[in-house]
Amino acid sequence: MLLNSKKAIRLTKSDLRREFRAARRAFVAGVDSTRRTGLEQALADQVAPMLQAVVIVGSYAAVADEIDPAWIEKRVGSHAFPRVSGSDISYHAARRHDLRPGFQGIPEPPATTPLVEPDLLLVPLIAVTLSGVRLGQGRGYYDRALAGLHAAAVQRDRPLLAIGVAWECQIAACLPADPWDMPLDMIATPERLVDCRKPR
Repeated sequence: MLLNSKKAIRLTKSDLRREFRAARRAFVAGVDSTRRTGLEQALADQVAPMLQAVVIVGSYAAVADEIDPAWIEKRVGSHAFPRVSGSDISYHAARRHDLRPGFQGIPEPPATTPLVEPDLLLVPLIAVTLSGVRLGQGRGYYDRALAGLHAAAVQRDRPLLAIGVAWECQIAACLPADPWDMPLDMIATPERLVDCRKPR
């Protein structure tokens, strides 16, 4: 969607969420199921080179018009899904068939599944810039999770790689960022894989 940078600066985060949700909805509405599957398989192709030495991938259960990372999960052994508890997200080793409706009806693993610390995280988003500034739902769950997982990664001396996954229409020219917003390391769409760390 690449909003004009001057326009993006004038808009609030709420305005931007509304605009990018509408763009995502319109894009997905114009794609039939066969084409959508092809695009999500192409997303997995883009991410594949980053999966080589990964131990655990943190994924998510896509809802509505979010791009689905299920084809990425098929390429890795161990993976985990987020579970909301209070104001935080924890990651639990699980398969898709283990997931049950949780916070706001979003599928999540049961509390009894093993708690893990992924070393690669697939992050859903509403919009993102090529420098890794992410616009999420606005509750800060992923920012807090990323901060905690980065700290844990330093302790175990194994870096965390955070990859935002999106349709191409979710790429923005610029987005406002607050001090607590955690930048992404990479962005993957069906068309490309962008290393956001290079401009930083």
